[in-house]
This record gives sequence, C-alpha cells and structure tokens, in this order.
Amino acid sequence: MSLLDSLRGILNTRLTATTESVLGIDIGSSSIKVVQLRKKDGQALLETYGEIALGPYGGAEVGQATTISAEQIAEALRDLLREAKTTTRECGVAVPFARSLLSLVTLPYRKDQQEQKTVIELEARKYIPVPINEVQLDWFIVPDTGGAKQQKVDVLLVAVQNDELALLQDVVTGANLAASFYEIEIFSTIRAVVDEVKPVMILDIGAGSTKVYIVEHGIIALSHAISVGSQDMTRAIAASNNLSLARAEALKKEQGISAAPGADPGMVFSRIFSEARRVVGQYETMRHAPVSAVILTGGGGVTKALGDYARKQFSIDVRLADPFGKTTAPAFMRSVLEEIGPEFAVAVGLALRKLEG
Repeated sequence: MSLLDSLRGILNTRLTATTESVLGIDIGSSSIKVVQLRKKDGQALLETYGEIALGPYGGAEVGQATTISAEQIAEALRDLLREAKTTTRECGVAVPFARSLLSLVTLPYRKDQQEQKTVIELEARKYIPVPINEVQLDWFIVPDTGGAKQQKVDVLLVAVQNDELALLQDVVTGANLAASFYEIEIFSTIRAVVDEVKPVMILDIGAGSTKVYIVEHGIIALSHAISVGSQDMTRAIAASNNLSLARAEALKKEQGISAAPGADPGMVFSRIFSEARRVVGQYETMRHAPVSAVILTGGGGVTKALGDYARKQFSIDVRLADPFGKTTAPAFMRSVLEEIGPEFAVAVGLALRKLEG
C-alpha cells in the first residue's frame, strides 16, 4: 500500500468504510500506545486505549528511550493489548519520523503525466541520502492553490527505510496482528489534531528527541528534528536532586515543569522552544506566510504546566493536542482524555485512517 494513500483526504476524515473495531499502534522510542475505535452512527467510538513503557523490556528505566529487538517489542505489545483488553487484530502502524525522510521540493512542471513521473523519480534520487534500493519511495504533487499558470510543481517526497518496515512487520506478526498499512507518524498526527488550513506548527516532544513540523493545507511544508526530549528533563531532575531516574520520572509526572527544588528542568524546554522559534522564522521568511498556532503533542506534551510555559515562549496561540476530541467517549472520561491527549495523537490518527478503510 502506498505510503501516501490517504494524504488527499487527511483533513477530511469520513467514516464510511467499516463498523468493525480497529487499532492504531504507535511504537515510540520509550513506549507503545494503542487506541481501539469503532464506527457508530457515523462517529468514531473510543472503545479502549493504553500505553506501556519499553524501558523495562530493554533494561532501562520507565520513560527512557531504548533500542530493543522486534521480539522484545512484540512481547511488550502483546502485554499492552492484554492489559487494554483489545478485541481486534485489525490495525494500522506508525513509522517513526527518524526512520523516514520527508522533503518538499520544487520541480519543473510537465503536462504529460508519465513525463512528470519520470522527472520526479529521477530528481528524488538527489534528496535520498541512502541507496534508492534501501528505501520505499513515494511522492505526492501538492495541488496548486494560486491559480497561476504552472511552470513549477511542489512535490512531497517520502522515503522509508526497508529495514524499519521489516522490523515493524516482524513486530506485527509477533503480536498476532494484521496490519493493512504503515504510515509515517506525522500524517497520523495531522489527521488527529489539525483542523485548519492556515499554517500551524506541530511540536512533537518525544522521550529522546523533538520533531518540529510546519503544516499548511494538511501538507508538511517544513520539518526539523531537535536532539532534546523529555527524558533530558528527567535526567536534570535526577542529577540535581540525587534521585534515581525512576523516581525523577515519577516526580516529573507529579509536578511537571516545576518538578523539584534546585533543578531547572525548564531549561530543557527552553532549548526546544528556542529552536522551534527559529524554525518558525525560517518558514515565515521562506513562504511569506505567518504561522498561526503551535500544537503540542508527544509524551513531553503532557508535562504539567508546559502549556502555560510554552505560551510565554511564543507570540502566537499555543494549545495542547486533543485527538480524542475527534472520538465519542463518555463525558466522565473527557478530562482524563484531554490531559493525556498529546501522547495519543499518532495512535488516534492511525485508528481514524483505519476506520476510513
């Protein structure tokens, strides 16, 4: 299945395909998240969700990024599916941004479709930093909204490393699941949390790193990786207060940005936001269009008081992602779902696509 099969409709989720339960599975660097949805009366009904830390499966602490085998990931996923009491094998699976390549390039326009395809595939080789036979390559011509006579076309190039797809397929098999598609995580996030066509920045704060995306009309116009993540805050708390990483992680979850006297974990997020502001400036200079909002996602996005801290760092609207807002759930669960929402943006987006068919 094409890596970009659902890109054209990414901002217009239509639940018309199935009434069966479906799973979205997000395998991150520090944990796995799952969301199970079912279509009911044209709405996405939330049936169950869950998260499990990967650290203990690789000899690391909870909340720490770790590298483990497909067999260990499958074991963790089986445990999570059992704990969450999922009831279906049908799923979509996220591909990590770090194991993929996204590039928006401008190329000569060709009226003949076959000639245009040839131009794109030849030019794509210039942007892929590894041999072309080591990746799955896909591309998408961004529709022209300017109305001018075309001389150039913007093309979104997407490449995923073959070994990453092989690992994910081994995990799915080991967990006795049936995956009908693999999707780069940012596309799932866009589906779950972006509703506007104006440019927005998605700030995905993971355990080991942070991803920055500028999204316009549902298309990634600019992407950037920052080698700082929420685990750096945990380490700062642990080092300054002589705590174990496990205790520091628990303290971070309890108290958030003001985790402990003597620590300055805000410095970690200050570094992230400073780099993110630089990316915003780069985009606005390049595209001559303002970024209208910042959306916080990822495990770091649920850090207590981070939203308030972020609003002091940016001169534009800042909000926490609320992917569960696109699902139907009991009212008493809403406050919890809003609190944990940023962590589950990818998993919700995957499940929504699976419901589309």
